[in-house]
Amino acid sequence: MEDQNLIQKIDQLVQKVDHMKKQEKMDLSSDQDLSIAIMNLVSIEEHFFFTGAKLDKPEYFDLINEVREMRKVLLKKIIKEYEGEVWCISKHLLAASMRLMEVGTKALGQGNKEEAYDLFKKAYNLYSLFWGLNMKLIGTENIKKIEDNAMNVEDKKPAGFMGKLGDLVKKAIDCCLE
Repeated sequence: MEDQNLIQKIDQLVQKVDHMKKQEKMDLSSDQDLSIAIMNLVSIEEHFFFTGAKLDKPEYFDLINEVREMRKVLLKKIIKEYEGEVWCISKHLLAASMRLMEVGTKALGQGNKEEAYDLFKKAYNLYSLFWGLNMKLIGTENIKKIEDNAMNVEDKKPAGFMGKLGDLVKKAIDCCLE
């Protein structure tokens, strides 16, 4: 029953988002581009770390701070209010989503389409969770309610909470809006 109420609330939010988009009050395409840039900044931080460690050159470690400061400033543009560890959760959701996209792309390049598609679905689910948290569509107490089978490789279309959240993100964020 509680899951049904959550899905009903998300359905209502989808309708609200649709209504706001029709009134041209909501264009998250810039925030979506910014979230992708933030993903890449997290990646750059990681590369500076590994390069510094592999080459034993601490000057690469010094560059991490510059990139980190830029990432923090940009993340504040998307995450205006947060409680507890939502800031850190958000950063890790973006980072994990980016890594899964990269691993999926490599799998696709190797001809492992099924594995790639599964990784892409998981990346999108994490990305949707990022937006769900930061658009205040879900609270952290709802994260643990995500159905275990919502990210099952055999699912044709994600069901339950993650499916609804993914649908909402698709409707709310249209990168093709100018």
